Amino acid sequence: MWKTLTSAYLVLQLEKRVREESGEEEESWKDAGKEVGIQIWRIEKFHVVPWPKERYGSFYDGDSYIILHTYKKTSDAKSFSYDLHFWLGQNTTQDEAGTAAYKTVELDDFLHGKPVQSRECQGYESVRFLSYFPRFLSLQGGVSTGFHHVSDPIPSHIRKLYRITFTKSASGQSHLVVREVPAITRSLVEGDVYVLDKGNEIFQLNTKSSSGQERFKAAEFVQNLVNERESQSDVTVFDEGGSGVGRFFAEFGQNVSLRKADATANSFPTSHLYRITDATGVLIFEALDPASKETLTSDDAFLVDDSGSASHPAIYVWIGNGASLNERRLSLQYAQRYLYDKSIKIGEPTSRVHVAIPIIKLQEGEETPEFLEAM
Repeated sequence: MWKTLTSAYLVLQLEKRVREESGEEEESWKDAGKEVGIQIWRIEKFHVVPWPKERYGSFYDGDSYIILHTYKKTSDAKSFSYDLHFWLGQNTTQDEAGTAAYKTVELDDFLHGKPVQSRECQGYESVRFLSYFPRFLSLQGGVSTGFHHVSDPIPSHIRKLYRITFTKSASGQSHLVVREVPAITRSLVEGDVYVLDKGNEIFQLNTKSSSGQERFKAAEFVQNLVNERESQSDVTVFDEGGSGVGRFFAEFGQNVSLRKADATANSFPTSHLYRITDATGVLIFEALDPASKETLTSDDAFLVDDSGSASHPAIYVWIGNGASLNERRLSLQYAQRYLYDKSIKIGEPTSRVHVAIPIIKLQEGEETPEFLEAM
């Protein structure tokens, strides 16, 4: 059992600091969830700042964001339903990440606890999250570095490497995922398509195991870069094993080759159930295996570990309608601590993967198909 004095104190200190910086009332929430669609905000020095609509789908690894998906479950539904996410770039600051988490809870409260709430970490986004964007693009940089506009001249000495993949949503739709990765040899992995942007020159590498769809969409992405620069960039496409491909690899050194993808073996047990309760006057965390929907009770909060799922790995936090304020507010803290403790036991190199697994918070009555499958 874990006592919550330390974590509760840290949460209260963060809340106090965020309130001092941003004020008690959040202006950005006034128009949140009023109509069907996507809304995105970026955290900037403790403040919630609307992200420009033309930048939707683009995220910087030095930042934290809040994303609200407003929809109707059926065409004749009288009320809205919500998916609420906060996305953490791998280089975001602790203050930004903490503010994003706190402000997400605040928005959840503003929407009367109806949203399904998810924490997303760069590189390990849920399929549901990626499905919002026809093209998902993660870039290096952050709020302090800004970004170049279309009309800007090509920056000198530019060198950016992008890895291009596809993911499929539950509906079967394909979604393009473009990730900026370090422009070094280790980033070149078997599979997928790579684009090396040198400013005046752009190279595309199609690996042997990449799909035709990935190659086609990568070419579209490259063409977008060229169009933004008013055709100032020359494009060369290489096929792994084909003529001239050595020119691409030479950009990364001598005797360069694609390395094999890292194994993604899962070390976590599947569908383990834990209860978070303060029924005794002290908030405790206890195992209740085996996992069963019948074990869930409205008076408490529960954690379901389904990180072993091959299709939708996640940690679910289920909040009963009668759960106490402490159980509601601290359940996500317990989920994050649970993941960190697990990763420490497992050790490197897999800990980053497991710590970054999506954490999804659901209210009783708002269960998703993936959650029900885990039970």
